[in-house]
Amino acid sequence: MIHPVIMAGGTGSRLWPLSRQLNPKQFLKLTDDRLSMLQLTVARLDGMESADPLLICNEEHRFLAAEQMRQAGYKDARIILEPCGRNTAPAIALAALQLTKAAGEDSADPLMLVLAADHLIQDVTAFQQGIQKAVPLAQQGNLVTFGIVPSHAETGYGYIQQGQALEPGSYSVNRFVEKPDLTTAQGYLASGDYLWNSGMFMFGARQYLAELQKYRPEILAICQAAVDNANEDIHFTRINESIFADCPEDSIDYAVMEKTRNAAVVSLDAGWSDIGSWSALWEVSEKDTNGNSFGGDVIAHDTESTLVRAESRLVATVGVKDLVIIETKDALLVAHKDKVQDVKKVVERIKGDGRHEHMNHREVYRPWGVYDSIDNGQRYQVKRITVKPGAKLSVQMHHHRAEHWIVVSGTAKVTNGEKTYLVTENQSTYIPVGQIHSLENPGVIDLELIEVQSGSYLGEDDIVRLEDVYGRG
Repeated sequence: MIHPVIMAGGTGSRLWPLSRQLNPKQFLKLTDDRLSMLQLTVARLDGMESADPLLICNEEHRFLAAEQMRQAGYKDARIILEPCGRNTAPAIALAALQLTKAAGEDSADPLMLVLAADHLIQDVTAFQQGIQKAVPLAQQGNLVTFGIVPSHAETGYGYIQQGQALEPGSYSVNRFVEKPDLTTAQGYLASGDYLWNSGMFMFGARQYLAELQKYRPEILAICQAAVDNANEDIHFTRINESIFADCPEDSIDYAVMEKTRNAAVVSLDAGWSDIGSWSALWEVSEKDTNGNSFGGDVIAHDTESTLVRAESRLVATVGVKDLVIIETKDALLVAHKDKVQDVKKVVERIKGDGRHEHMNHREVYRPWGVYDSIDNGQRYQVKRITVKPGAKLSVQMHHHRAEHWIVVSGTAKVTNGEKTYLVTENQSTYIPVGQIHSLENPGVIDLELIEVQSGSYLGEDDIVRLEDVYGRG
């Protein structure tokens, strides 16, 4: 039995403005109109003899991750919540400790398949065949990684040099090498001895922990203590923050794979990409006869080799070539395809200027539904709020703002101080400053309403939650 472990951390800043800190690329529909990158990762496990996936993500993404797993068919998905990012070696250790604890001391070593939630794999059959090749190698005590057959001299990936052949399509590992310059990458490609480092792995959970104990015992000790003091909350495992925060940051490559004597690599030719930039997305996207890839409402004239994503309005291009144009409700990116690696510098500038466009979209997802901040100005803000059937916002109050709610469709159950009443379509209600209140959708269709906030401070941190079914403080 294979135990898939899906790493869904990271912020994907090079894919701004679609990818944001609170809604990063693994939760976006970048390559498929129906499924997010995470959901595609889960879907490619279909047909394999595997346990339900174990997800690792950041605490701040917990409801987004849970909802997407629910949509993928896993209503009670197991999710480990990292209170802070400490790179892949500790994250995988948390999962290994969870799996060995669940399996018991006398059981066989749980076989982990470690995947990233933001990879594209176009040939699922070849992917699953590669997984099956790795199983006997991992059962023999090897730490198996998957090396991608290179299609060109790529400078954005690390490489793995193949060693002695073990089985058809699998090898011992001679060495891992860092991202090369172009000349070195061309030499790697010409030699036929090098594969791209995919960041996917298979090994026994206890085997990994034993290697981590050998090479980075301080990481294992802190992860063990953090797991021992974790809290179970619904289907979330909340890792102890005060302990885990002291864990060193290190990747599995540096911490274990480059040091172990038991590394093996399976060669994989499955249309893999880590979609690490807008140019990478353009390369794997379907294109027209002029080399353009368009999404959304786009009109193009005399345009070549250009990627356009229009999220909320018409985007028109005239006489351009080799551009990336990404439009969202609150930001517009225009970049040359050869310079898209520098998008992260724009994100750094946004952070440094004290702006908020790196954090979230104008449309924000919550466990109860979604809100869209459609207008704001001096002492006021207007939101369009959608509450899912049966969902309820927290019982809360605000120190600095009053709220007016106008129901557009559906029925709202409102608690306003000591009163509880229904508000239906075309009706409204008023929540004064300092009033304890809550909002609930008792119906079977979405509740749509307009909220007008007014007051001296309108930030999201002016919420005092007194009771919350989602465990938010």
